[in-house]
Amino acid sequence: MGKESVLLLVFGFSLISCDPHINSTETPFASNITRWIENHSHIESKFSVRSEEFPDEDMCYLVPGRRESISACNFKTDAQTFLVIHGWSVAGLFESWVSKLVSALLEREPDANVIVVDWLERASHHYPTSAENTRLVGMDVAKFINWLESLGYPLEKLHILGYSLGAHVAGIAGNLTNNKVNRITGLDPAGPTFEHADRLKRLSDDDAEFVDVLHTNTRGTPDLSIGIQRPVGHVDIYPNGGTFQPGCSLQNAMRMITTYGLYNVDQLVKCSHERSVHLFIDSLVNWDRQSLAYRCSSKEAFSKGLCLSCRKNRCTRLGYNVSKVRSTRSARMYLKTRDVMPYKVFHYQIKVHLFSQKDMTLESQPLKISLFGIRDERDNIPVVVMITNTTVSFLVTCDTDIGELLMLSVQWEKDSFLSGFFSTGQFRIRRMRVKSGETQAKLMFRPKHEDFGVLTQGVHRLLKMHGSYFKEDMKQQV
Repeated sequence: MGKESVLLLVFGFSLISCDPHINSTETPFASNITRWIENHSHIESKFSVRSEEFPDEDMCYLVPGRRESISACNFKTDAQTFLVIHGWSVAGLFESWVSKLVSALLEREPDANVIVVDWLERASHHYPTSAENTRLVGMDVAKFINWLESLGYPLEKLHILGYSLGAHVAGIAGNLTNNKVNRITGLDPAGPTFEHADRLKRLSDDDAEFVDVLHTNTRGTPDLSIGIQRPVGHVDIYPNGGTFQPGCSLQNAMRMITTYGLYNVDQLVKCSHERSVHLFIDSLVNWDRQSLAYRCSSKEAFSKGLCLSCRKNRCTRLGYNVSKVRSTRSARMYLKTRDVMPYKVFHYQIKVHLFSQKDMTLESQPLKISLFGIRDERDNIPVVVMITNTTVSFLVTCDTDIGELLMLSVQWEKDSFLSGFFSTGQFRIRRMRVKSGETQAKLMFRPKHEDFGVLTQGVHRLLKMHGSYFKEDMKQQV
């Protein structure tokens, strides 16, 4: 068991006693709903209006019930408003991502209001207590939103972004407001004590007109996973399967600790968790390199390249410009990303029928695919695929925009030092079908001068395939 797993295990055991409270069906305001809505005296959360010049400083607070704070903080009553809600805070301080998200929101929407909900005092306890406090903070946020609406602010211009525990605060608030807000974005909503919680006590698709969710750290058993595993929105996107994000390995975390000191030891746990925030920031600032996610039944099917269709809203941009499609069932969507910003990669399904003179089934053989396009090329992309005497399909990703695909090559590596010493595996290939997720282009590749190409294990001669029967349906492009 790795160090991160041990941390999660200890983390999980401390939560068991909290479950009955989170799953309680008690409503906080059933006895006197009118008085509860109008009473602002018990609000403890603070609502800081941030600016482009000082994205990391609390310069002015909107105070529910005090109309003069609207003008004092230069809150624009006719502009779009983003409400940012942080999560659990061990140190009782804002994390660095908060100011980065504020800056990105104002870079994309310069005229917008960006408000940071400060609930640090309630968020800096032991996790079970902070998780329980999401109900109280959700009530505060709901009262704040109702107050804004009572002043004439249109809720169709309100977008709430909640990270970790903050995502559930957003959901609870959205459930308690007089009318639904336009959108809630859940950034890896917290899993422990919420995985099996009643939908009134967590983020759900009932909490806003549109709810989209990014799941980036769902490893472990349900309710012990840092991020919630179940779909909870209208659209639930699982980058890289949602379990582990590129660049968040133990080796990378130790490298950061060695370079920058023990201050970065929290990266062991939160790197994949916080990636949800940075993926959303990426969608704001790299608007010309939007990542696409694809609807699929499972991450296993997606890894085979079976889900790269954009027909009938089956693909969407990740993050800020997500397609706001509501359905009775949550749409689970998947994509691959790079380990650094910009995170966008290009997805290709490769489908090939392999012929062999003898019955041979080999698993996890290392293949290397090279793609050659009109703009660029990408060499030696490693692919792990089960090779059988049948048709196989697999997903290849490329972090370079190579343009229209012209040619590809396949190389079959040795799987060990002795491989091929006594016998050499060999397959023949008649054609390869390639589909691009980003452009929806389809190509058929054949050997240039013969009916079959020969793929031999451990032989470094490249099998080059040239494209024909090019088909492209740009109407399906997002």
